[in-house]
Parts: sequence; C-alpha cells; structure tokens
Amino acid sequence: SIGTARAARAPADGYTFSLGNWPTHALNGATYTLNYNVLTDFEPISMISSDPLLIVANKSNPSNNLRELIAWIKANQDTLTQATTGAGSASHVAGTLFQRETGTRYQFIYYRSSSQAMPDLISGRIQLMIDTSANSVPQVRAGAIKGFAVTAKTRLPALPDVPTVDEAGLPGFYSLNWHGLWAPKGTPKAVIDKLNAAAVQALADAGVQKRLADLGHEIFPREQQTPEGAGAFQKAEIERWWPIIKSANIKAE
Repeated sequence: SIGTARAARAPADGYTFSLGNWPTHALNGATYTLNYNVLTDFEPISMISSDPLLIVANKSNPSNNLRELIAWIKANQDTLTQATTGAGSASHVAGTLFQRETGTRYQFIYYRSSSQAMPDLISGRIQLMIDTSANSVPQVRAGAIKGFAVTAKTRLPALPDVPTVDEAGLPGFYSLNWHGLWAPKGTPKAVIDKLNAAAVQALADAGVQKRLADLGHEIFPREQQTPEGAGAFQKAEIERWWPIIKSANIKAE
C-alpha cells in the first residue's frame, strides 16, 4: 500500500507506474483506510498473469483428497492453524472464504511472507496454507507438502495431478493472485498505448511464457491485455471481493 500510494501520487508522465496485484489494486481498498482510490486514481495498462492459489497441507496429513481434508479439519479445527501473510492478505481473504464455504473454523497465523511460513508448514508447526502457486508448486513437486486443489477452473500445467476445486468437491472456490500494470491517473493515452504495446510484446515472448508457466502462472488472454480489458477485470474483482471482506469485517493490522 505504501508503494502503490507513491505510484498514485507520481507525475502522470509514464516514468513511474505500478506493477500491481490482487491485494494492491483490489483487496487493500476494502481492508485499509487509503489516501488514494485503487480504481479511480490509476490508468490501467495491461493485465499480465495470474497464479491461482493452492490448498496445501503438511505431508503428514492423513487426508488423500480435498473432501477428506475438509472432514479432517472439522474433526480437528479447535487446534488447527492456517498460515497467512497478514490480515487482509490474499491468503487470509481466501482462508476466510474457505471457512465460510466449508463451515469450518480455525486460527489464522500471520507471517511477513509466504516464504517465511513455508518452513513451518513443512515442519508441521502449522497445518494448512492457501498459498500462491509460485511459492507452493516447488514444494508440492518435491513431496515436501501435499497439494489438494487449485483454486481455478483449470489445472496447473506445472502440477497436472492436482485437481481443480470444481473437481475436488468445492465448486466455484476461485481465487487468483493476479498481476497487472497501472499508471497514475491522467497519464496521456499515447504513453499508455506505448507501455501497453511493450507489455503485449513481452507476454508474447516464448521465454517469458515458459518462465511464467514454470512458476504456475497463466498469462491473461489478449483481450485482457488491453487497458480497457484490464480496467474491466479489476472492477469485476473489486465487486466480487469487497462484499466478502466487509461481511467478514476483515481489517488490516
């Protein structure tokens, strides 16, 4: 939020822009009291990529699929913990929705980053994470943790054996940690168009595509790589998630 605020106040000349994501350009508007508007104080340039979250647990967990995991959580929820990267973070908001959708409850533990939480998940100090694929994919591949579901409509090429939430028995539980580019409000259209062309060219590069795929990212379709498509996507995400955050009374601490 500090960096995004600086980008919002920067001169609208195209030399400062924001590489934003789901929290910075959607969730933070509902969890923080900000001195800028996440939607109206920026000019969208392009969506870039999204990495769905993964529902993961310690490898000693006895569950073999998501339905068994949910049943196990309900039987042990008084002592369970889920790691998050702070109140109002992607992992916390997704965890809150998971509790609501599954009728479970357990304690959230706040870490500074998901990479700091991962060693505690591997060691068993915490039991659950709803984590970014970029952080969890290498650990699932290595067998250090168990992956139960991808929070997207399609499976991850990087983890083809991990089912989607629809396949695993929690239909519609979609949570994407998306990324895009924004410029300060009032940046000239010619500048936005030039930055957009550069982003589109980069996303068409085979090396960029492979690297993002290896990290579990999916590049947005061409129509959402336009400024108009990026703006419409951001607005739809705000309309979906803000009511969930406010009904759960989630506030950043």
